Amino acid sequence: MVKELKNEGDVERLVIGATVLGTGGGGDPKEGYKALSGVLKEKEKPIKIADLESLPSDGVIVVPYYVGSIAPGLKQKKPVVIKDPISEAFEILEKELGKKVNAVVASEMGGSNTSIALSIGARRDLPAIDGDLLGRAAPELHQCTVLIFGYSMAPSALVTETGDVVVVKNAYIDDYEAIARYISVLGGGFVAVVDTPLTKEMAENAVVKGTMSLAYKLGDEILSAKARGERGNITAERVADLLRGWVVFEGIVSKYSWRDERGFLRGEAELRGKGDYAGRKLRSWIMNEHIMVWINDESLVMPPDIFTLLSSDGNPVTNTDLKEGMEVIAVAAPSPKVWRTERGLELFGPKHFGFNLEYIPVEELVSRRGIA
Repeated sequence: MVKELKNEGDVERLVIGATVLGTGGGGDPKEGYKALSGVLKEKEKPIKIADLESLPSDGVIVVPYYVGSIAPGLKQKKPVVIKDPISEAFEILEKELGKKVNAVVASEMGGSNTSIALSIGARRDLPAIDGDLLGRAAPELHQCTVLIFGYSMAPSALVTETGDVVVVKNAYIDDYEAIARYISVLGGGFVAVVDTPLTKEMAENAVVKGTMSLAYKLGDEILSAKARGERGNITAERVADLLRGWVVFEGIVSKYSWRDERGFLRGEAELRGKGDYAGRKLRSWIMNEHIMVWINDESLVMPPDIFTLLSSDGNPVTNTDLKEGMEVIAVAAPSPKVWRTERGLELFGPKHFGFNLEYIPVEELVSRRGIA
């Protein structure tokens, strides 16, 4: 596993791999790279990543992240009252808990939100756990493993740049999602959140382990492939192998439409096949991340399973950067097993997003479509 991020090359590998796992969302990788590189320069020492087992049994772990739409150009121009809202939220939650935090864990995998957890932890000389609470990126606060195990995401602290400070002592999850989403809109597009205090015992159940190490391996593979001058489709095969998945499509983005709606980027992308996929059409339904995917109008990937796009040169593509005319390669892979439980599918299955479909694992769907 990766134990430390020592230099900008390490940071680049982690951010690239986290962007792959971000499934089109998870925040802007440029911001993630900037945050982690800045911490390396500021602290002049490595960013620590720890196995959960190495933490003290009485330790406290919290989750720092941002909530908001990933739609570009939506941040409103409002006066900045709090320059570092994530640090402010962190300090408020520590006061609410009445104890110091021992480590942080990422809410999800993605170019920005994974990096935020690492950077805020490093600034406070705290390690980040080698894992996260999702195993990919997802649009809503509902998609958090702690809810599968009946743990609370409260107490929490929510802070905006514009000066809103909210402490949530307890909340029903639907209300909590609505509270955080609404404050993000009021705050000019996003809100910094620190929540989900966990004991080590709780974290043993809830954390999807090893995802930081997986992200690093993915980033290293992509950068190594570039250095070898390999084509994007070869890189995609290597990425698929690391994810224990499949390359499921190669083509050109023929249509992409999106809108910002209640704090989410919602849209659809259509791809026209090329090469082995000529004559086929792939369609993705997007809610910040790729959620439902069809090939020739037949289901190919259902949530919570993973669907991610790479550019023709092997770089991961976020839905904010996706454009018509772009050549892309699609990779699909199984989700972590915890999301395939009955409760996991309630929170992250097709019916949760309004699709009247029973969940079918991606390995069965790619086999039915003659891909694997």
